[in-house]
Amino acid sequence: MSIFKGKTLMITGGTGSFGNAVLNRFIQTDIGEIRIFSRDELKQDNMRHEFQEKYPNDFYKLKFFIGDVRDPNSVKNAMHGVDYIFHAAALKQVPSCEFFPIEAVKTNVLGTDNVLSVAIECGVKKIICLSTDKAAYPVNAMGTSKAMMEKVIVAKSRTASPEKTSICCTRYGNVMCSRGSVIPLWISQIRNNEQITVTDLKMTRFIMSLEEAVDLVIYAFENGNTGDILVQKAPACTIETLATAVKELWHANCEIKVIGIRHGEKMYETLLTKEECAHAIDLGNFYRVPCDKRDLNYDKYFKGDDVFINPLNEFNSNNTKILNVNQVKEKLLKLKFIQDELKKDRLM
Repeated sequence: MSIFKGKTLMITGGTGSFGNAVLNRFIQTDIGEIRIFSRDELKQDNMRHEFQEKYPNDFYKLKFFIGDVRDPNSVKNAMHGVDYIFHAAALKQVPSCEFFPIEAVKTNVLGTDNVLSVAIECGVKKIICLSTDKAAYPVNAMGTSKAMMEKVIVAKSRTASPEKTSICCTRYGNVMCSRGSVIPLWISQIRNNEQITVTDLKMTRFIMSLEEAVDLVIYAFENGNTGDILVQKAPACTIETLATAVKELWHANCEIKVIGIRHGEKMYETLLTKEECAHAIDLGNFYRVPCDKRDLNYDKYFKGDDVFINPLNEFNSNNTKILNVNQVKEKLLKLKFIQDELKKDRLM
């Protein structure tokens, strides 16, 4: 972690699952300071007590700032002396954004613009913004707001001096066992001898761990150029496979109840559109979508008949590697959350 030695990292929306994972990864390294910026004082207080107990010798590195990305002044108050930013603040729940789309715009679009504008003004060296697979071919308000967020990120990267402030974006799918995700709900339903509720058995979703999400952000930090969107080549599975894997880990006999697709949900998710695949760069375990650096004077870039577009397909949760039940169980058993929950029920 020498690249972070003595540096100050700010995490917006830092009390969420991603922020907690970053703290566990970074707090015992040679980083100088980690600032948690969010609007929920209770979550901050809980996090403060948890990390003070877990890391008493390194807790001094952790600083908390109450504020809202919707308010540029509160962002500015927290950003003095910041070297790097992981921008994770967002409204992420698809159904709630469907009912309150303007709220999604205020946080995901305008809030991101505020963070980037203040960061450029304050001379922050690098910003990594977190986006979602739902931003590709968006059909719901959350995905649409995240797609607009990405447009803001790329537009800002064109006008900011890359030598002073570099801005990159990561896009990833569902994070297993993150706050508000379905697996903790299923575990609760199993414990209460209830049916496991699923939307559609054939629905596919990318799956990754919080650690893999942090790995992607760090990879983008170390390898991304300003304006890039970086994507991990994540595997996927059907909802039926995921539910069955959880049932088998808990030795549960409960039924799986199909309740239907909720507001704004897709049958499968896309991490790269066909248009993005045409110029995406394969980096092994990742894809990099570089920023289109042309300006509005397209006559300067006319190439006649020699224009070539790579005929690649989109990268989605139906054409990536599809995991079976045993493979999903193996992936789940690596998660600390699953290990802890199994131990509670004396199954591990």
